[in-house]
Amino acid sequence: MATSLNINDALQQEALALDDQTTVDALVDTALREYIQRRKRLKVLDLFGTIDYNQDYDYKQQRCKHEHH
Repeated sequence: MATSLNINDALQQEALALDDQTTVDALVDTALREYIQRRKRLKVLDLFGTIDYNQDYDYKQQRCKHEHH
């Protein structure tokens, strides 16, 4: 898919220098992959904030029950 992008020249040059990418296409591909990975991690972290942890959970007791099986 060909897409026309208007990329800030200074950002493009800095990114190319940092990652040793040879083409803008490769740079944009890498940037999109990293963006997607970061967003997925942030969504997972947000989910952890909604979990209601049981304060009375005794992991040592649970571990002992599983070790005797």
